[in-house]
Amino acid sequence: MLKKTEMTFFQKELEDRKIKLETNLSTTSGEMTAMRRNELKDEGDHAAMSLENAVENAILGQQSRELAEIEEALDRIKDNTYGVCEMCSSEINIERLKVKNFARYCIVCREVVEKSQES
Repeated sequence: MLKKTEMTFFQKELEDRKIKLETNLSTTSGEMTAMRRNELKDEGDHAAMSLENAVENAILGQQSRELAEIEEALDRIKDNTYGVCEMCSSEINIERLKVKNFARYCIVCREVVEKSQES
């Protein structure tokens, strides 16, 4: 089980990242709305805007998924289940949590989940 100081550290890291993601999502959405209002002059403008929209949408999608994972991790902290693998109930290695602080699975179970998603 994680020590209280470790739990506090991860909670702060998660909350800081959540704020950054929320700010970025809001800013990017506003920029995309402003771009759509711009008058496009030719096919090159349309192509550039189309490509930029595709990239922005991919980034927004990824950041939205990360934000949801962070919110789930913060809920697990509240429930005292943070740092416990959702599949096998073993403790998630602290080094893994330092790299991916919203991890839901230990390394072994993560590999199982990823292989099942590939199928």
